[in-house]
Amino acid sequence: MYQPKDSSLSPRFCGVRTFMRLEQITTTDNVDFVVAGVPFDTAASYRTGQRGGPQHIRNFSVLLRPYNPDQDINIFDYCSGVDYGDIDVIPGNIHRTYENIQNGLRPILEREITPVILGGDHSITLGNLRAFAEKYGPVALVLFDAHADTWDNYYGEKYMHGTPFRRAVEEGLIDVEHSIMVGMRGSLYGPNDMNETRELGFEVITMSEFRKIGLDEVMKRVHNRVGSHPAFISFDIDFVDPSFAPGTGTPEVCGATNVDAIECVRRLHGLNFKGFDLVEVLPPYDSGEVTAVMAANIAHEMITLIALKKQKEQEKVKKKDETITAAE
Repeated sequence: MYQPKDSSLSPRFCGVRTFMRLEQITTTDNVDFVVAGVPFDTAASYRTGQRGGPQHIRNFSVLLRPYNPDQDINIFDYCSGVDYGDIDVIPGNIHRTYENIQNGLRPILEREITPVILGGDHSITLGNLRAFAEKYGPVALVLFDAHADTWDNYYGEKYMHGTPFRRAVEEGLIDVEHSIMVGMRGSLYGPNDMNETRELGFEVITMSEFRKIGLDEVMKRVHNRVGSHPAFISFDIDFVDPSFAPGTGTPEVCGATNVDAIECVRRLHGLNFKGFDLVEVLPPYDSGEVTAVMAANIAHEMITLIALKKQKEQEKVKKKDETITAAE
C-alpha cells in the first residue's frame, strides 16, 4: 500500500517534491491511482510556461492531507497511489509527444489504474484520449473550461491547445452523445464559434447559463448526459475565474469561484470515470501561488473521488458476503 509521507513526523520542506508527498515510483503494482505529469506547452497560442505546471502543482500539494473532511473519507484507507513522475515530452514536436503519452499511459490503463494527469497545455488531452479510447473505446467527455477547444486550426495548424476536441471527434475518440462541456465564456469571433461545438454533438453549458440555472442543475445535467458510460474528466484551470486562478495562459473574466469549482468536482461522484487531467497551470503568472493552491486541491478532490468509488465497491462486496453468510 503506497501512501504519503506523514508530515506530522517529517517536515514538508524535506525531501523531493512529489504530489501529496507520495512515493515517486514508476510502478503499476499494488496501486489504484497514479499522478503523472505531462509538461508540454509548445502548442499554446498566447502565453507559454505550462511546462512548469506539473511541478508547480506538486510543490504546493505537499500541504495536502489524506483525510477529506467534507467527503468524510481518508483516501488511503481505500486507495494506494504513487507519483508516477512525468511522461517524457518532445518540445516542439506534438506528434511524437502524443506517441509518448499513449505509450506512457498504456501500461497504466491495461491494469485499470486511474491516472490523474497534470499538464501542460490543453493539447495533451488529445494524446490522453487516444490512450483511453484504445482501452475503453470512445469515452464520454466531461470538460470544465472557459473555452470549448473545438477550433479547426490556429495559424493553419491543426494540433494546438485550442483544437484537441475537434480532432478527438474526427478520430472517433469521444462519445459525443454522452459528452458535455461546462463553463464556456469570453469573447468570440462570431456566433458560429459556439454553434459549431454544438453541431459536433456536444451539450454545452456556458458560464452565463451556469449562473442562471445554478450548480445543482448543472451537475444534474452532467450526470444525465454521461449516464453509466466510461468517462474522461478534463479540467482546464481557466474554468476558474482569474481572481482565484491567475496563473493560466488564456484567462477569461466571470469564471467559476473556487468554491463552485471544487463542488463541481465533488459532484462527479457516481460517474463511471476512468481518468482525469488538469491542464493550463502557468507558474510565471501565479501571484502568491493561488493557482497552485486551486489546482492541487482540485487534483486532491479527483483522488478523493477514486477513494469514494473504491469505498462503495468494498461496501458492496462486504454486503454480498454478509448476505451469503446469513443464508448459510
